[in-house]
Amino acid sequence: MPKPAKSRAAARRPDPAGKSLAAANPLADRKGARRMSEIPPDVLAGLNAGELATVNLVESLAIDMSALARSAFRRLGHDALAEEVGLAADALAESGVMRRLIGIGAAIHEILAAKPRRLRIKVLSQIAGHPSDTVRSWACFAAQAGESTSLDDRLGAVRPFAADPHFGVRECAWMSVRPFYAEQLDGVIDGLLAWTADGDANIRRFAIESTRPRGVWCAHLAELKSDPQRAAHLLEPVRSDPSRYVQSSVANWLNDAAKSNARWVTALCRRWRNESPMVETAWIVKRALRSIRE
Repeated sequence: MPKPAKSRAAARRPDPAGKSLAAANPLADRKGARRMSEIPPDVLAGLNAGELATVNLVESLAIDMSALARSAFRRLGHDALAEEVGLAADALAESGVMRRLIGIGAAIHEILAAKPRRLRIKVLSQIAGHPSDTVRSWACFAAQAGESTSLDDRLGAVRPFAADPHFGVRECAWMSVRPFYAEQLDGVIDGLLAWTADGDANIRRFAIESTRPRGVWCAHLAELKSDPQRAAHLLEPVRSDPSRYVQSSVANWLNDAAKSNARWVTALCRRWRNESPMVETAWIVKRALRSIRE
C-alpha cells in the first residue's frame, strides 16, 4: 500500500474511537524505519500487540498478523475468537500482505456469522474502532464479505473506512468494494457522485480512486477503459479540487483512461483548461497527460 506524504500527521489524528493515537502511546509519534530490520523491538512489539498503528509500508509488512489477531481479540475480551481468528491468520501466514488482510477479514465475517447477532455487532464495532490500522483493515474487509449485500449497504459500510485517518485503511477501503463494481458500474458511479462534494477530502478521493479504470492491485474496469465518458460526471466536480490528495487521484484516473482512450482524455483536458483556468486544474491536467504527447 502506498504511503501518502503526510502519513505521520495522519497517524496523529484521532482514530475512529475518538482517541489520539499519539496520546494513547508515546511511540505513536515516530519516524518509520526504512527496513524491517531497523524497526525497534518495542515498536514491533507494540504493532503485534495492537497498541500502535503503522506509520509506513515497512511496518505493515513486518507485522505478525497471527500474533496481532490473538492479542487484539484477547484484549477486547474475546478469548475464543482470539484463537479462531488466530488460526485463520496462521493458515494465511505464507501469503502476501493483501491476501492476509482480505483473508483474515473474510474469516472474521465467517466466524462471526455463526455467533449471536449482539456479539457480531459488538465485535465489529470494536475492531472498526481499534487503535491498530491493521485490525481496522480486517474490519473493513469483514464488512464487505457478505454475498447478498446491496450496493447502498456496501457503500454505507465502507464510508467510515474511506474517511479513516490512516492511509492504509483508506487504501483497503476502496479495495474492499472494488470487486463488486463491474456488475453495477452505473449504479456505483451515481451512488458516489454526492461523495465528490463531501467536505472530507478522503471521501472525495475515495469516489475517484475506487473507480479508476485500471487501478492498482485490482482487476481493471473494462467498461471505463473503453468508454471513460460513462464516469465523466463523477470527475467534473473535482476538476479543481483544493486537495492535492484528490487532485492526484483525478490525474491518475485520467492517466489510466489515456492508456486506452487517449483522444477522449486529451479532449477533456483541453476543455478543462479553457473552462477552469485554475492552478489546481492545471496541475491535474499536466499529470493526466504525462503519458500522452499532444
